[in-house]
Amino acid sequence: MTMKFNSHFNDINESYLFAEVAARTQTFRAANPESDIIKLGIGDVTLPLAPAVIAAMRSAVSEMSEKDTFRGYGPYEGYDFLRESIRGYYGSFGVKIAADEIFVSDGAKSDLGNILDIFSEGGTSLITDPVYPVYVDTNLMAGRKVIFADATEQNDFLPAPDYKVTADIIYICSPNNPTGAAYTLKGLQEWVDYANKTGAVILYDAAYESFISDGGLARSIFQIEGAETCAIEFCSFSKTAGFTGTRCGYTVIPKALEREGLNANKLWLRRQATKFNGVSYVVQRGAEAVFTAEGQKQIRENLAYYKRNARVIADGLDELGIKYTGGKNSPYIWLRCPDNAGSWQFFDLLLNGAQVVGTPGAGFGKNGEGYFRLTAFGSREDTVRAMQRIKKLL
Repeated sequence: MTMKFNSHFNDINESYLFAEVAARTQTFRAANPESDIIKLGIGDVTLPLAPAVIAAMRSAVSEMSEKDTFRGYGPYEGYDFLRESIRGYYGSFGVKIAADEIFVSDGAKSDLGNILDIFSEGGTSLITDPVYPVYVDTNLMAGRKVIFADATEQNDFLPAPDYKVTADIIYICSPNNPTGAAYTLKGLQEWVDYANKTGAVILYDAAYESFISDGGLARSIFQIEGAETCAIEFCSFSKTAGFTGTRCGYTVIPKALEREGLNANKLWLRRQATKFNGVSYVVQRGAEAVFTAEGQKQIRENLAYYKRNARVIADGLDELGIKYTGGKNSPYIWLRCPDNAGSWQFFDLLLNGAQVVGTPGAGFGKNGEGYFRLTAFGSREDTVRAMQRIKKLL
């Protein structure tokens, strides 16, 4: 019998969105080698790791050089010192979770894809559109049916549940990537009530929760009554503390989350023990330092830097009279393309006319066509120069 590959890969786009952005940018650079391209597309940070993080990692490296303090394989679910620090961080905004409900990983993106291992084959996933492509692609790779909840200007890019629609998994990202929209506690309560009534499980991506400054917006789904019986939360140090190249995140799975006698917390631990060897000790010590008083002070300074970049972009769009969402409680600015331009058309216009790279909204789903995403993660100088060029062009 001939071995077969996973044919579900035929169901996804051949090129990942950001790979296509990179390819078009490289083609332009090759044709224009003297070009000065400013990238405000991919959400990668530009500021270095906080001094408190670096000091903790250096100390951990020193430990690894001594026989008495050397560490080999760590626990699959993460070291207790980091899990306790994360638990304390949740407590700082009123959320009570147990340390053994926290699983340390190499990033939220990995866990959001791998979490499907604990769900039964088949089934239906409800995903908002526009959407971070990883949600859709990982479900299609697994052969799951995907349906969409429309996020549009009419609902402020924050769709509410529709009880006529049924799904066993629901994806919610708030603050949202790409739109920057963020659910209020009341709005998120509607989704939790819906999931508990229908038996669905919410996969809640909280990667950008540290950008929230407005009261009344949800920092965690576990601020919501009833979430412990229907939700799993994913978070990351990437945007919060600049760990995009260092890799560390965590997933919170309540022990109360069960379906048909199976416990999600236990299933995930079993999955990790089989397929994951944990995050390095050095990186986890660095992550622990994020939650110290000095670490929090330093990363808040970095977050404030990115928020000011977002203000620069927003102010420029205000001057141009361009509608947008995000930029205040999110590092992303989601703008309507001027003159009814298509997303990739506007991408080419900015690249050729201003040498600025953003992300076409069409790459995030059908409701993203006609929109464009800019990020606040560039340097201040580049952000200012990019907006000067965009204003001159438009």
